[in-house]
Amino acid sequence: MVHISEIARIFREEYGRSVAVLVRVLGSIDAAEDAVQDAFTEAVARWPDDGLPPSPAGWIITTARNRAIDRFRREASGREKLVQAAILHGDEHSDEPEEVDTVEDNQLRLIFTCCHPAINRAAQVALTLKLLGGLTTAEIAHAFLVPEATMAQRLVRAKGKIRDARIPYRVPSGAELPERLKSVLAVVYLVFNEGYAASSGAGLVREHLCHEAVRLGRLIMELMPDEPEAKGLLALMLLLNARRDARTTPDGGLVLLADQDRSVWDKDQIAEGQLLVRQCLKRNQPGPYQLQAAINAVHSDAAQPASTDWRQILALYGQLLAMEPTPVVALNRAVALAEVEGPASGLAAVDVLELGNYYLFHAVRADLLRRLGRNNEAAAAYREAQERTDNDAERDFLASRIRALTTTGPGPAAPTSDHPLGR
Repeated sequence: MVHISEIARIFREEYGRSVAVLVRVLGSIDAAEDAVQDAFTEAVARWPDDGLPPSPAGWIITTARNRAIDRFRREASGREKLVQAAILHGDEHSDEPEEVDTVEDNQLRLIFTCCHPAINRAAQVALTLKLLGGLTTAEIAHAFLVPEATMAQRLVRAKGKIRDARIPYRVPSGAELPERLKSVLAVVYLVFNEGYAASSGAGLVREHLCHEAVRLGRLIMELMPDEPEAKGLLALMLLLNARRDARTTPDGGLVLLADQDRSVWDKDQIAEGQLLVRQCLKRNQPGPYQLQAAINAVHSDAAQPASTDWRQILALYGQLLAMEPTPVVALNRAVALAEVEGPASGLAAVDVLELGNYYLFHAVRADLLRRLGRNNEAAAAYREAQERTDNDAERDFLASRIRALTTTGPGPAAPTSDHPLGR
């Protein structure tokens, strides 16, 4: 007997693939989603008694297609019915599993549709999680701490934009592809970052978003195996995610990289991430995600914080800054510089940056000032950082640093990673 939870798991895993196929067949995202939901309802009714079909993915797609035919028959008439019948390649039901050998192509089309530049970034993220990740609207709303109704409206507007602007359901080609791929990878990394270091709320980590981002990263790499940045992004996420269990205390407090118990780092994810980094190095087509992955591979090589090769990390950040000359990259490089040349050099590099509204800028300044013994200035900078984060775990951490300044002098370096606070 098949339990309902097992059916739900299968549908979560197959949702994106099924919707991708049905969008091509039906020509509508809404119709595809409705059809897959109808198939889920039928599976709940039949599978507990009948058992799993030989090909659950094929069963879902075929059943969804048949339910769509039924829906069109009920709702369409005259010419509309003929058009829908033509779209559906004939209106006869089929009990044979739909051919799924082109599923990968359909998924790739759907990813690029979700991340079309005509759609704003927040909606791109929401659509990607909904259509490719199979998350419910309520789950996405909860992850980003907005009301479900707000997220539902965001999704409706995004799908309306696709429909009204006639955004093509295809993979871009030629000169258009690199920029569009960059947008796709950025969306997946945004999902991961929100899971890895939540922008607001009580908890530092939202594990489900990390899991979904890694899964989407694997999917993109499988669909585009010749794109080194897709491999670099997956490597980066795996190397960061490997530290997840060590990044918080049992009560949810933030633990810096220097203080983490490295014995609980996930060795399998580290090994996979390092393998991908080595494969990227052999390709010799460096990109921002590959360089960030290489930086984190260096961190993962260090059994103890003291054995970290900061000179290599500084060199890699130099390459990254040349490729992406942004203040945030410069801030990360400044922290690595402080580990190599001392906090005074790091502070000099930080103070020229225009990042006054970025809480990590103030947190980094505070740490460097603390290490230089300038405790009053450090406390003021920590307070500036506190005012600019909405995450409770980060606020509590910063408050603990302020309290410590009243009883202790400058402390040891707090190594960084991809993140200026060394997480």
